[in-house]
Amino acid sequence: MKTKNAKESFQESRLFMDTVVNIKIVTSRAKTEIKQSMARAFAAFYHVESVCSRFNSHSEISRLSTQIGTPVPVSSILFEAVRFAWEVAAFTEGNFDPTMGNTLELYGFNRDYLTGYQSVSVPTTFNANTPVSYLDIDLNKEQQTILLRRPLILDLGAIAKGLAVDLAVKELSHFEGFFIDAGGDIFAGGLNEYEKSWRVGIRHPSKKEEIISSLKLTNMAVCTSGSYERISPIRKDAHHLINPHSRIPQSDSLSCTVIAPFTMMADAFSTAAFILGAEKGIRQLELAGLDGILITPTLEMFMTKEMRRYLS
Repeated sequence: MKTKNAKESFQESRLFMDTVVNIKIVTSRAKTEIKQSMARAFAAFYHVESVCSRFNSHSEISRLSTQIGTPVPVSSILFEAVRFAWEVAAFTEGNFDPTMGNTLELYGFNRDYLTGYQSVSVPTTFNANTPVSYLDIDLNKEQQTILLRRPLILDLGAIAKGLAVDLAVKELSHFEGFFIDAGGDIFAGGLNEYEKSWRVGIRHPSKKEEIISSLKLTNMAVCTSGSYERISPIRKDAHHLINPHSRIPQSDSLSCTVIAPFTMMADAFSTAAFILGAEKGIRQLELAGLDGILITPTLEMFMTKEMRRYLS
């Protein structure tokens, strides 16, 4: 569509990965090129979902979670996703952990929210009293294999959408501006139709229709992890952001928003910082060279030292 004093923009939305994915392109290029690039960008979400969704029994990660104690050859997408998750887990001393699938299922997070599809059943030998961790994953880069030492269900829900966004970014990076929003996992490329930085609102954690702060971004990703996003269907006082060490939903935070060069990184570290809580979470972000805002139950806002440069 065209607006006064603005470049032409094109927008399309589709349903992937349990959320609405919205892509907006700002450009003067031919419509044929726009459509082709848009289609390839959406295809990235379809591909990542087919590989990384634990809610699809035919996905590659679901099949991997049924093969315990043996090295399994996997695709480059799955290997790199699990490798990245493992490295973030090690960097955060296990406060981010991709082996939380079993625990999430015990809290009732075993169905896709939109489709109702049930994820792979918890292995019968899984013992909730002896939790697994990322240290039970062995990665062989040369053979591109993954070995799960103990019965567990891999869950890449904290990075999969970010990974898909980053793959879509590659398909759109030649345009003057573009904006990808996958249910709050966002990448703002170039400039908007008014040739200004993109503006992104941070949702008020206790007032769904309100914005508590807003950001201005160019060629950066931003992701928010909030306790309001997913509530357990069997425990109304529990949400999906569970501390991997205590196996209890974290209560010291309401939301954490992280800005990073890559969406998968912002996705993972918003989860890790949320789990760590305000002061430790902010220190963790600064140690990683990232910026962010963490909001407590009293609505106190903690920020990294450089975060204010992104506030509008």
